Amino acid sequence: MEFLLQFLPVVIYLLLIGIIIIGIILGIKLIITIDKVDKIIDDVNAKIERVTPLFDSLGMISDKVGGFFATVISTIESIVTKIFTKSDKKRKKESEIDEQEW
Repeated sequence: MEFLLQFLPVVIYLLLIGIIIIGIILGIKLIITIDKVDKIIDDVNAKIERVTPLFDSLGMISDKVGGFFATVISTIESIVTKIFTKSDKKRKKESEIDEQEW
């Protein structure tokens, strides 16, 4: 029994020292990994900043082209509407003339 009272604390201390050493090693590897990830994120941010003006200009061009085609479509629509309203007015006049003849 006396042997266990002297031996078990030594084993527990050795296991705790091993856990602390493993924790330190994992902490160091974690720091190295975080540094690598930070460098990758900085690189990606730099590349995004270089590409952002391209997307801004594409968005502006898209808006202008969309506005142009909206204007063209609106003009064509108004022309077609005018053509059909004129023909409807002519039909109404013709039907009124026909009714007056009867």
